[in-house]
Amino acid sequence: MEELIPINILVGDRNYRLKVKPVDEENLRKTVKIVNAKLLEFKTNFSGKDMQDYIAMVLLWLATEQPSYVSFNQGLQDISGKIKVLQKSIAQNLKKVPSKNEQD
Repeated sequence: MEELIPINILVGDRNYRLKVKPVDEENLRKTVKIVNAKLLEFKTNFSGKDMQDYIAMVLLWLATEQPSYVSFNQGLQDISGKIKVLQKSIAQNLKKVPSKNEQD
């Protein structure tokens, strides 16, 4: 069984202490960063509401918009990985090709 590590996160104006798997920590922190950015955006655009209203807005945004945002970013990561593999392959193959000086 994988050990859980304790982390502190801040969502809105509240701190939460969670226990997560180490492999999930980075993803959770990125999600919290997105949530807090959206909270700030909604606070700026819709003044006069309370924190519960803003959290509800972010929740609705996450449920509707976030999946496409995540799949887009995942697609970019996949493409980036493929480009790195291609670059490595090209570099290895270029090493095998005799240089112009060697041909003379």
